Amino acid sequence: MVDLQLKPARREKLADILYGQILEQIVSGTFAAGDRLPSENDICKAFEVSRPVVREALQRLQADGLVIARQGAGTFVSHKPPGGLLASTPPEQVASVLRVTEVRIALETECARLAAERRSSGELAEIEARLAAFEQALLSGEAGLEEDFAFHLAIANATGNEVFPAVLESLKGRIEDWMRSALNMTRLGSEERRRTIVEEHRNIVDAIARQQADQAALYTKFHLVEARRRLTDARRDR
Repeated sequence: MVDLQLKPARREKLADILYGQILEQIVSGTFAAGDRLPSENDICKAFEVSRPVVREALQRLQADGLVIARQGAGTFVSHKPPGGLLASTPPEQVASVLRVTEVRIALETECARLAAERRSSGELAEIEARLAAFEQALLSGEAGLEEDFAFHLAIANATGNEVFPAVLESLKGRIEDWMRSALNMTRLGSEERRRTIVEEHRNIVDAIARQQADQAALYTKFHLVEARRRLTDARRDR
């Protein structure tokens, strides 16, 4: 008998679907930077969803820096995201992908801090080797997805706390969805952009090597915040 390999179908949240539909209209230019979005009531009627769904979608768009809410005036488009965002990620999944950033910031900044304090010489060598593999992949025109995850996992392993890498591994699928979107856009972007990303990773490793815990955490947070900005803002060529 053939062994079927099945994957459960994704069940997107209504708010994420609405987020994706509004995002599509921003990317297409239906709503340009500075434009006011329709009111909550109008969105409720147009999409046939409840007010809590609309509010959740708008709050998520605001958290991701795509819209700005002005008290008493409404919600306005902040800027146009790069078209490549929807080329690599279905619109209804973008909100879910970007939510991973918040978790990564909370988890991986502490991983970097503890790795800087506790890493052994062997663990540092492993981190440096993973960085070299990621750099080679990225600068040769590959996405470097596996190499990037392995790099961040090596830092988690260097914390001396087995729970950190276990949590990272448990989130691997969602983190790789995030990385896939970011790295595919990087692969198709400028050489300067690729070198900027390599430099961000190097700064983390240098701080861990010097056992500067606060700097390692700061560089990690900076890298993740900048990565989200590159995903969502077409003005960020770097």
